[in-house]
Amino acid sequence: MTAPGIIVVKCGGSAAVDQDAVCADVAELAAAGRRVVLVGGGSADIERLAARLSVPLRRLTSPDGLTARFTDEATLEVVSMALAGIVQPRLVTALQAAGVAAVGLTGVDGALLRARRRRAQRALAGGRQVIVRGDRSGRIASVNTALLGCLLDAGFVPVVSPPVLGADGSVLNADADRVAAAIAIAAGASSLLLLTGAPGVLADPADPRSVLPACLVPRDGQPPQRGGGIGVKLLAARDALAAGVPAVLIASGAGPRPVCRALAGAGTAVALGPAAGARA
Repeated sequence: MTAPGIIVVKCGGSAAVDQDAVCADVAELAAAGRRVVLVGGGSADIERLAARLSVPLRRLTSPDGLTARFTDEATLEVVSMALAGIVQPRLVTALQAAGVAAVGLTGVDGALLRARRRRAQRALAGGRQVIVRGDRSGRIASVNTALLGCLLDAGFVPVVSPPVLGADGSVLNADADRVAAAIAIAAGASSLLLLTGAPGVLADPADPRSVLPACLVPRDGQPPQRGGGIGVKLLAARDALAAGVPAVLIASGAGPRPVCRALAGAGTAVALGPAAGARA
């Protein structure tokens, strides 16, 4: 599906993100004839549901400092229920209340998103590296763009979230930022917008006023900023930019008109820099 002009918006799931305001902006863009895919995250809803069901959540820290949720069987059930049963209906309802037709899809529906499972990963425990197995998550390997194209051509806004489909037909979790990047790449999107609780990429992670208007990510290795989930967003941004997505923005999802503000220049524009360790 070659569709210049598609905008992929990832709506973060933190409590700071105003999902109704995001949906109002997406609805306005769709009503103006723009083709938009909305990817929903649900960290706050996952945590609330896990607490209600007494399911402990565990996070792993990789040797390079990135943190990610460890997805065992119980956590996968919570993630699936929260995203497909709480987040998607909320976003779809908000879009339809704004007069735009919307369809909620997980990556399992229509084999929309297929992923390669992580069989083992390195993590830090007690100051040393260990190998952790049993994680039910993966990296996106393919996107069913024909399905997305049918929905967009029919005037729908697809609302997409994990879980996704493993190569063996099993259900897996996947990081929503990297889901958004994979969709932007496969759909030939003109821009990828990652909306989060932070105002953008910060020069000083402790100072919300230190928003960088632009940020270079190295073509390999880890990005320098890792606090507050920004590191994973920068990895997703690099995936998209390296595959030819022209514009990637990381911006605040809080406050009025967050999508329009970001598209007008608020937040941080991400670009590819030299390879890690390369000399200027």
